[in-house]
Amino acid sequence: MTSTVEAPARMDLLRFATAGSVDDGKSTLIGRLLYDTKSLFTDQLAAVEAVSAARGDEYTNLALLTDGLRAEREQGITIDVAYRYFATPRRKFIIGDTPGHIQYTRNMVTGASTADLALILVDARKGLVEQSRRHAFLCSLLRVPHLVLCVNKMDLVDYSQEVYNKIADEFTSFAAKLDAPDLTVIPISALVGDNIASRSDNMPWYEGPSLLHHLEHVHIASDRNLVDVRFPVQYVIRPQSSHVTDYRGYAGQVASGVLKPGDEVLVLPSGMTSRISAIDTADGPIDEAFPPMSVTVRLEDEIDISRGDMICRPQNAPTVTQDLDAMICWMDESAPLRVGGKYSIKHTTRSVRAIVKGLQYRLDINSLHRDETATELGLNEIGRVRFRTTQPLLVDEYRRNRTTGGFIVIDETTNRTVAAGMIV
Repeated sequence: MTSTVEAPARMDLLRFATAGSVDDGKSTLIGRLLYDTKSLFTDQLAAVEAVSAARGDEYTNLALLTDGLRAEREQGITIDVAYRYFATPRRKFIIGDTPGHIQYTRNMVTGASTADLALILVDARKGLVEQSRRHAFLCSLLRVPHLVLCVNKMDLVDYSQEVYNKIADEFTSFAAKLDAPDLTVIPISALVGDNIASRSDNMPWYEGPSLLHHLEHVHIASDRNLVDVRFPVQYVIRPQSSHVTDYRGYAGQVASGVLKPGDEVLVLPSGMTSRISAIDTADGPIDEAFPPMSVTVRLEDEIDISRGDMICRPQNAPTVTQDLDAMICWMDESAPLRVGGKYSIKHTTRSVRAIVKGLQYRLDINSLHRDETATELGLNEIGRVRFRTTQPLLVDEYRRNRTTGGFIVIDETTNRTVAAGMIV
């Protein structure tokens, strides 16, 4: 379903987040992917080789490619999630490298919230640890459609099939309790390059794909919601020049569904209906728009529409509500979330003020136990919270639509983002 304008330049993009405990080899894995896909500049590689030699390493330490950023993080610069880009002839990739420490749960939430796929690394010598379960749970909470468990450092356990099977079985049974629709387990060695870009001869017992092959071929087109039309208006375009007087367009990013000229649409919250007369892009008009395209929609009728309004279908509209029931990940270290707290909520292109009406329970990520006696949520804690907003929001369940089902909570005094929420 590509439009005539988009077709030639359009290349599939896969966003994935890496997660794992400290020293599980995330930096080495990312370095290896960049190296094996020839996504490095020669001077980058030369610098890494020089540092490796100076440190007396017997190999080129590819982890150094991302450790430059780690040093920046330790100096207190907020590159909480480091993003890396690479491409193969089949696909473009964006990697969100999220820190492994337990105190960085919020960074993991940031990196995974937009990901199509999550890579969870496990050290073959240690097996599953608390962090592995925590990361898997967060990925299922954030509705990351595809999970890949990479059993790393297989070279340090003599490529043992028995070790691999034990970890794979344990993780699969834990994932069964979660909402993990697509799980793949791959034994790798990021340091040596086993099963990264190509199949390894050291593990003839493994019959699945290499990691890169899986990343290139995992099917993500059907993850996009093409049923529910949701177009949050970000900006109203009215040219200021005197010779263009009748142009009025509504710019934004398609959250879900497919928009075409001629379609009947409903504008919320006003409830007015119209038809789409044209859809414009920077490259000219197109025949259809779908997520995650940024477009300008023009309507046949003059309707009063402003930023924060939503264009949808008359028979398929989001819920208009002032009561939000949501799972919250609390991200503020200075103060906990308490009932009665007042905040600002940013949902799609709309911002409203809100008060915390209730905390139903706090969730223990490791045991999935619900503590219904909890009175507050501290840093990195997750719980089910009810908000009441000053103005109605146009929402869907997060499980149905990650864009219209997700929001952030902002402390109005400091203007800091204090939580991420997923509407239940």
